[in-house]
Amino acid sequence: MSSNIFLLVLFDGLLAAIAAIGFAVISNPSRKAVFVSAFLAAVGHALRFFLIKSGLEISLATFVAASCIGLMSIFFAKMIHCPAEVFSFPSLLPMIPGLFAYRTILGLIRFMQNDDPVKSQEFLQNIFHNGFTTMFILLALVIGVSLPVLLFPKYSFKVTRKY
Repeated sequence: MSSNIFLLVLFDGLLAAIAAIGFAVISNPSRKAVFVSAFLAAVGHALRFFLIKSGLEISLATFVAASCIGLMSIFFAKMIHCPAEVFSFPSLLPMIPGLFAYRTILGLIRFMQNDDPVKSQEFLQNIFHNGFTTMFILLALVIGVSLPVLLFPKYSFKVTRKY
């Protein structure tokens, strides 16, 4: 059982790395930055997948994974002399909650087309559940990747002038 979950985590990380490469190439960064984006996406998404499979709620698992990406991006930014945002943002994009957002919009459409009050209540519950899940995952991504930069400003920003 544990080798099965290990393979699933590796496969999840590989797919996230492929997606991050596609998102990173759009902004035309250096080759090193593309590989760092792929590595960060693989580690972050695999960590989130593992935490979810371990029983953690998706928004909290996303926050932990985004914080991990934020911390590692500060380290790699110093190492390859590139802003952390160049590879942290493409690394986060595979974690965007597209399925929950899709289900929210689909529920809205079904709610508006429906006349049955019982079904309308069910659709409304789904709209709120999926909508709030989408919102909390997005907040976890934003706060998680920003928190390391705010907690470690000495390592995040380099002063180029001496006064």
